[in-house]
Amino acid sequence: MAQGGTPAARYVPRAGGRAPAPFHRRDFPFHRGWPPGLAGGPGTFVSVNNKSAATATPRMKTILYTYSQPVRLTNRWSLLWLIASLLLVSSCKKETDTTPRPVGTVVANAGPDQPVQVGQTVTLDGSASTDTDNKPLTYLWTIVRKPAKSTITLSDVAAVKPTFKADEVGEYEIELTVSSANGKATDRVVVAASVAEPIAITSNITVKTNLIDRIANPDLPDYIVTKSIDVTSELTINPGVVIAFERDVRVNVNDGGGLLIAKGTAQQRIKLMGVQKTKGYWVGIALYSGSNANVLEYVDVLHAGSRPLYSTTKAALFMSGGSKAQIALKNTQFAQNDGYGVYVYEGGILREFQENAFTNHTEAGILLDAANVAKLDPASTFKGNNGRDVVEVTPSAITGAQEVVWPGFTDKTPYRLTGDLSVNAGFKLNPGVTLEMNRDVTILVNTSGYLSAKGTETDKVIFTGANRTAGYWRGIICYSANNKNALDHAEVSHAGSVAIVSGKKANVAIYGTRAAMSITKTRISNSGGYGVFVSYGASANTDLSTANTFTSNTADNVLIEK
Repeated sequence: MAQGGTPAARYVPRAGGRAPAPFHRRDFPFHRGWPPGLAGGPGTFVSVNNKSAATATPRMKTILYTYSQPVRLTNRWSLLWLIASLLLVSSCKKETDTTPRPVGTVVANAGPDQPVQVGQTVTLDGSASTDTDNKPLTYLWTIVRKPAKSTITLSDVAAVKPTFKADEVGEYEIELTVSSANGKATDRVVVAASVAEPIAITSNITVKTNLIDRIANPDLPDYIVTKSIDVTSELTINPGVVIAFERDVRVNVNDGGGLLIAKGTAQQRIKLMGVQKTKGYWVGIALYSGSNANVLEYVDVLHAGSRPLYSTTKAALFMSGGSKAQIALKNTQFAQNDGYGVYVYEGGILREFQENAFTNHTEAGILLDAANVAKLDPASTFKGNNGRDVVEVTPSAITGAQEVVWPGFTDKTPYRLTGDLSVNAGFKLNPGVTLEMNRDVTILVNTSGYLSAKGTETDKVIFTGANRTAGYWRGIICYSANNKNALDHAEVSHAGSVAIVSGKKANVAIYGTRAAMSITKTRISNSGGYGVFVSYGASANTDLSTANTFTSNTADNVLIEK
């Protein structure tokens, strides 16, 4: 008997078939051969989801019996068995994902709007732009609008981060177009440029003070000095600072506490200039401080010299000798000053001097004493529309235990002696050096010193007058017996203005007991008297007359007293 009292049905196999394999307990927790609770048995037709076994999948056919009678589910275990079977069948079917993929997109991002100052370098930034497929991007920046007088251009319109310098007050609108294989997109950024107002300096610097770069435009002042001031404490000026001085204003950096530290950079120079950019608008800087911290580096000193800084002399920078003022000058430009650029009074100290430039002065670029001339480096320049393109040397002396060398300059600027030069130590002039003398100036080689002026065939050492006329300056007189006294491959011209010794005029005089000098391969010309005078008791090389060239001397070429 079947379950529920139903008569057992006889198993009728399909044509060519055989009875299905019985169920095993390891596969299902049911009775062997037929699931418990499923009405029917052999010869019963089973229907699942309204599908007959004839239309079922091969998988289904291994599970279901194909008989003729309907099936009745009699308990929950039968239902669970059917659901598990259906899940097993459906998991074997491969399904195709028909959801459409999104098309790749491009997003342009020109960066946030920026507030800037006129003169500031602006960096645009399109690096936040994206392509959803990470395809390569190209960039194109276009200026949509700008202030009416602006002449800006972008550094590179195809760069991710191009730059420009805001040159006028107002708004700059720039559009970014980003492109890739997926298309293109645009975005815009607005840069608003404004100008800050300068701060007025109206009182003395009595406490430690640091002036900072407040305004990006290097042509506009960060500070305006409205009246003359004394600096009695430390004043530091940061890179990029611009200080403008009102008319006839001067700055005194006093000894006993005052010092000036102005250190710019090659990219951010410091400017000290007139409120009006005209030569001789403000007075200048008077340095009395002996501090070894005083420095001007990468500084432009412009438009000074409206009144004398010392006595009757105008200069952009005056260095006092009485207080032994000292300073380091490096990569500094003095320009458009009425008077001199720098005036170093005897006793002042140029602690360092390197690659400075002097142009457009009413007088010469620099006026200094002999002790500081040796500090001047060959790379500094003193030519460029100055009243006199020379290095002017005040009446002074060569002193010291070591030999003093004047190296000359790469641009061939001559030294000009404004008064007598006393040589009281070893004094050497390098090949190519030119000394020009003002009227009636004398070079005196005293017994404690010597003069060595040795040029070359192509770079001679030259002694001549500031005015190239015969008898303009007095000449060279040698009292020294040092065997280093020598003129070789030199030129001595235009001396003999007045008697140099014993009523004699000469370009060169060797005078005194045992005084001696060797003169060879030298051109001696245009003397107002003799070419060379050798006094009784003094000596020169025996071939003096033949080893040199003599031209256009008023008296004899050589006079040797016996």
